[in-house]
Amino acid sequence: MRWNERMQQHYEEDIRSGGPTYILAIESSCDETAAAVIRDGRVIVSSVVASQMTSHARFGGVVPEVASRAHVEQISVVIDEALVKANRSLEEIQAIAVTSCPGLIGALFVGVTAAKTLAQVAGLPLIGVHHLAGHLYAAALSDGVEPPFLALIVSGGHTELLHVSVEGKIGRLGKTRDDAAGEAFDKIARALDLGYPGGPLIERLANQGDPHYVTFPQAKLGDDSLDFSFSGLKSAVLLHLDRAKRAEQTVRKADIAASFQHAVISVLMAKAKTALQQTGLQTLVVAGGVAANAALREEAKQLCDELHVRLAVPDVWLCTDNAAMIGAAAYVRYKQRKFADLTLTGQAECSIEQW
Repeated sequence: MRWNERMQQHYEEDIRSGGPTYILAIESSCDETAAAVIRDGRVIVSSVVASQMTSHARFGGVVPEVASRAHVEQISVVIDEALVKANRSLEEIQAIAVTSCPGLIGALFVGVTAAKTLAQVAGLPLIGVHHLAGHLYAAALSDGVEPPFLALIVSGGHTELLHVSVEGKIGRLGKTRDDAAGEAFDKIARALDLGYPGGPLIERLANQGDPHYVTFPQAKLGDDSLDFSFSGLKSAVLLHLDRAKRAEQTVRKADIAASFQHAVISVLMAKAKTALQQTGLQTLVVAGGVAANAALREEAKQLCDELHVRLAVPDVWLCTDNAAMIGAAAYVRYKQRKFADLTLTGQAECSIEQW
C-alpha cells in the first residue's frame, strides 16, 4: 500500500474509533532539539528538549552550522525519549508534526527529514507547522484558550501582532520593521557584557535598576500603525554607553537595563492596546521567548485588566522553543485534515498568513 493510502487509512480509522488523538511533534528550527507527544492538542503526555545554549554562549549567539550538527546528533535520541516517556509506540501515534518554517534552514532540514521518514515508515499523516503558530497555541496548553484572539508574539526572531479568527485563520496586523524585541535584548546584553542569552540576563539586572533613569526613544511609526521598530532604541542605548565611556563615567548597568526593558515593554503594550481597541477582540495571548519576562507579563495583565479583556500566557517553560507547542498547533491542522506530503521541506522564511 502506498504511503498516501496508508496515511488516509490511519486518519479514517482514528476518526471512526472516536478515541484520543496522539501527535508526535518535532521542533528543530533554531538551537533546541525537541520532541513531544500531545493528546488531543491540549494535554502534554511527554516533552523532551535538548538545549544547545552552552554550545552557542561562547559565540554570543546561535551559529547555524553548530546548531545543525547538534540537531543531527540529538534528533533520534530526543524522539525516542519522548515516545518512551509517553509510554507509546509509533504504532500508537495518529500523526507526525514538525516545524517546517521559518528558522535556520539547516536546522529545519534535520527535523523535517526525521518527521518525513517516520511518517513514511509508519504510514502516518504528516503535518508541517509554522513556528509562530506553535507559539500561538502554546497558551492553549496552559489554560485552554481558543480563538478568536489577538496574539502578541515576542521572540528572538519575531515581534508580531496577529489576529486569530474563530476558524483558526491567522492575519498579521503588525510586525517589526527591523530588529525583533528578543534580538534587541541580546544585542544590548552583549553591549553591557552580560553574556548570552540576553533576555533573562537583562531582566535579572533590570530588577535592580531604575526604569526611569534614562528615557530611551520609543518608535511610534504613526498613530494607527501596529508595526514595531527597535533599531532606534538599540542605537540610543549604544550611544548612551559610548558617551559614558568617552566621558569616563561609571556605567550604571542596572539602570540602563531597566530603562531599556521599560522602553521595549511600553512599546509592546501600546501597540497591543491599539490592536485590541481596533479589533474589539476580548482575549490577548502573549507568547514567544520574551513572554517569559516577568515585567512584560505583569504589564500585559495590567493592560488587560484596564481594558476588561482576558489575558492568556503560556507557562514560562512553554515560552521558549519546544515541541509541545508544535503538537498543539498541529492538532488544529489535523482536525481540518490539512496534511503535507513527502515534498514538505524546510523554509527559512514563510508567511504565517499562508499557513
